[in-house]
Amino acid sequence: MQFMFDLILTYWPEILTVTGIQIAGLISPGPDFAIVVRNSLLFSRRAALATALGIALGILVHVSYILLGLGTVIAQTLWLFMGLKIVGAGYLLYIGYKGLRSKKSEEIETVEKAPKNLTIFQALRLGFLTNALNPKAMLFLLSLFTVVIPSDAPSLLLSFYGVIIFGTTVLWFSLVALFLSTPRIKKVFTQSKHWIERVTGGALMALGVKLALLTTRP
Repeated sequence: MQFMFDLILTYWPEILTVTGIQIAGLISPGPDFAIVVRNSLLFSRRAALATALGIALGILVHVSYILLGLGTVIAQTLWLFMGLKIVGAGYLLYIGYKGLRSKKSEEIETVEKAPKNLTIFQALRLGFLTNALNPKAMLFLLSLFTVVIPSDAPSLLLSFYGVIIFGTTVLWFSLVALFLSTPRIKKVFTQSKHWIERVTGGALMALGVKLALLTTRP
């Protein structure tokens, strides 16, 4: 414990920098934000929070293989990078297409008062895959670990950075989920659920196309 405390005192400027950059990256609109907004407004609070946790678990996957040195290998191996990019873009396009096909409840043969809710596992999986299959998340974290974090940083400190990245991700998207899933907020959108599906679906498809056209690599 004392050793960890001493590390924090020694590297606190870098820790603050990494935390600030990570928070700025989280706030920037992207697939993660779009999927949390969608699930918060359309489904239960538990599903929204599970989505937030899934995103954090996805980012933990990126952190883990970057710390193992595999991030650079993926970024610099064309077929690996292209494969991840194509799968990630295809996944976003698939989710977005399903959203664009959303219809008003009265247009559906079996009318329901609300959309079928996501199970906790489905929401967790959706959040996880949205982030884990996004090479832009990998590139962001790879840049963070290679440019901002000193190359001679102790392994314990690197693990601490992973905890910070995971924790800030859970916290930010949980706050978004909690805010948007409040009854008052959801009530405003009750009559426009199909439009929420279509708008977020269109946003996800646009992000999928943008991801498919991504060419920048470290």
